[in-house]
Amino acid sequence: MSNVQGYFDPRFESVREIFAQQQQDPQARGSALCVTVGGETVLDLWQGVVDKDNQQVWEQDTLVNVFSCTKPLGAIAVLQQVEAGKLGLDAPLAEVWPEFAQAAKEQITLRQILSHQSGLSAITETLPPEALFDWEAMSNALAAQHPWWMPGQAHGYAPVTYAWLVGEPLRRVTDTRPGRYIQEHICQPLGMDFFVGVPDQALPRLAHVSRLRNQFGDEYARALFASMGQPEGLGFKAFGNPSSMMVSTNERQWQQAEILSANGTGNARSLARFWQVMAHGGSLESTHLLDPELVAQMRREHSQGMDRTLLAPTRFGLGVMLEQDYEGGGFGMGPQAYGHPGAGGCLGFCDPDAQVGFGYVTNAMGPYVLMDPRALALSREVYRCLQRGD
Repeated sequence: MSNVQGYFDPRFESVREIFAQQQQDPQARGSALCVTVGGETVLDLWQGVVDKDNQQVWEQDTLVNVFSCTKPLGAIAVLQQVEAGKLGLDAPLAEVWPEFAQAAKEQITLRQILSHQSGLSAITETLPPEALFDWEAMSNALAAQHPWWMPGQAHGYAPVTYAWLVGEPLRRVTDTRPGRYIQEHICQPLGMDFFVGVPDQALPRLAHVSRLRNQFGDEYARALFASMGQPEGLGFKAFGNPSSMMVSTNERQWQQAEILSANGTGNARSLARFWQVMAHGGSLESTHLLDPELVAQMRREHSQGMDRTLLAPTRFGLGVMLEQDYEGGGFGMGPQAYGHPGAGGCLGFCDPDAQVGFGYVTNAMGPYVLMDPRALALSREVYRCLQRGD
């Protein structure tokens, strides 16, 4: 017996069936799925539980940490500054952040930051746990950090440091805290129930996040987890320095910080809405997010190949992942799809060719590096339904 709530277009009934089946897994907790095609919402579903005791049902307005699904919002925020002439994609970041011009970083550009080519995927110096929640401490540590490789010569995903690498230039040119900027210039205009830094009044709607037990993912996941066991290595530092990165997800300090790489909190509906607009080139009806030329830059391949941090093949535009043709590397739709997964299974992306905006969230974290099989099963079935309808 399924407890799926919400709306579905009958053309996508098979997607709803897969979504309901996923809840039969004994470790399943809560999840939500929203899909737009063109200007309409064709699926808006939710199911399961939000609390660690499995007593409280997932509601229509439940919020959950979507981790790195937040990164494209940060990219849009700084690209809006490029559109406004306040930042240059290829100008040294140090022009707006003078303290950054040390430790061989004088020439690093916003383009290199957004495409994970800067060599600043992690901080070498061991930081105290509380530093993660101290904007100045993290910005200063990155200003002092020497790149892990020659900027522009390789790429390696910056899972957490991206927040300050993008957010500090944004703060300097807008004189606004990044979470507030994203709220005022992206979330509110689009009607997204989404926060980078959850306000007090929304805290009661948050789902408790937990990990699936005894699941080890694919070969890439196993390689990454092995690398995270080496305390001086890039993987360990990128995901575990400060150590609070790994253990704070359900703590108020994390929920209310403005870590625009990793602590965005929202729902599937909000992710789908954001990607619906991106599927239409950055503008839809009266909503304008970004100039089409900058959207084209976002979608263009900037880095590809073996990722120094994730130890898996990755392909990036600016602040977004691009489609890849291996199992778990792509979005399950067409070759132009782009977006971003979040740790543990959340996924937001669009397919401009199919005019699809897609959002999937869960509070039961799986072990995969890029795309989670649960989200992929749903996106592939959406695509099949669309092709059947052609």
